[in-house]
Amino acid sequence: MSSRSGRLGVGIVGAGKVGAVLGAALAGAGHAIVGITAVSEESRDRAEALLPDVPVLPLPEVVERSELVVLAVPEAELAPLVEGLAAAGAWQAGQLVLHTVARLGASVLAPAAAQGAIPLALHPALAFTGTSLDLARLRESWCAVTAAAPVQPIGQALAVELGAEPVLIAEEDRAAYGEAIETATQFSAAIIGQSVALLEGIGVESPGAVLASLVRSTVDNVLSDATTPAFEPLPEEDE
Repeated sequence: MSSRSGRLGVGIVGAGKVGAVLGAALAGAGHAIVGITAVSEESRDRAEALLPDVPVLPLPEVVERSELVVLAVPEAELAPLVEGLAAAGAWQAGQLVLHTVARLGASVLAPAAAQGAIPLALHPALAFTGTSLDLARLRESWCAVTAAAPVQPIGQALAVELGAEPVLIAEEDRAAYGEAIETATQFSAAIIGQSVALLEGIGVESPGAVLASLVRSTVDNVLSDATTPAFEPLPEEDE
């Protein structure tokens, strides 16, 4: 565990595209990454590339070593993982535990909270590549934070340390937030994929390059419009 004041010993569960990047971001903020789990060869390679000095350890050991446990696993795996660790008595009182699933709030971590752990849900609104490129992109992104009121400042601070701008999302609104993220991600990918296929069909070389500026400028324009008030309020009449 880190001996630096205000810094945490962090364990990363899952060396997918999200987990290894978040570990690298937290390491860059001065936290000590004490271990990471990695099952596949691809995940081990990713962990080695982004966290070269961090040991790959069994799950129980990562949790045991950590003051902050980051659960960067798919939505379907999250609840069984938390419950299984609770059944094994793995969670520790005062230990921070956060997950990164967009659609779920902190309540999915209730089995850990029952053993004294402090639950948070953080979701960086970013399409991760699992490479160091994401570290720069995090600095331009927002991070949804869902936690009990006393814990929200911790979640906000962690989001900032990741490089992102925190935005508080209520527990009851987390499903709607997740739907918004999924819609933006999948719809964008589907539409761009269709456009690329059409250009390929007429023999255009490098269709992605042809569309890049158009897509980026269109998205920028739409997002700019989204931050503009829908109407200007009428001036108040003189009394």
